[in-house]
Amino acid sequence: MEMKQIGVIHTPYKKVEDVPYHRGMAEEDCELEFFKEYEDGLKDIEQASHLIVLSWLDKADRDVLQEPNPHGAEIYGIFVTRTQNRPNPIGVTMAKLLERRGNILRVTGIDALDGTPLLDIKPYFAGNDAIQDARIEWFETALQEGEK
Repeated sequence: MEMKQIGVIHTPYKKVEDVPYHRGMAEEDCELEFFKEYEDGLKDIEQASHLIVLSWLDKADRDVLQEPNPHGAEIYGIFVTRTQNRPNPIGVTMAKLLERRGNILRVTGIDALDGTPLLDIKPYFAGNDAIQDARIEWFETALQEGEK
């Protein structure tokens, strides 16, 4: 198996603790800089309002299998969380496309460290990508307990 880095993500987040817990909290403008050899793949990208961004979370701890969640002290297996620490630290987030300038896309909604390797993007399509009844039970419980 081989993956290729196609670019670099530029964000204002310099330390792990600066990165928002999830993309809904990431309001800053960021840039997806594509290496020049991939620029032709951006043809017509302006027709997509939102993008699925795949990245390689290169600062992650790849040996962690359980962690506390950010909303409480409970320990969960990493595969039921969105932690960056995992055997294959592939980041997935949705970003709003604001502008294209050559090989650079200006976006919002990125929750990654500055300099994170960019692996791929795909257009977000609400009709296919949104699952209205999807849920994570522990997260819903944590939210309810936080409201009390």
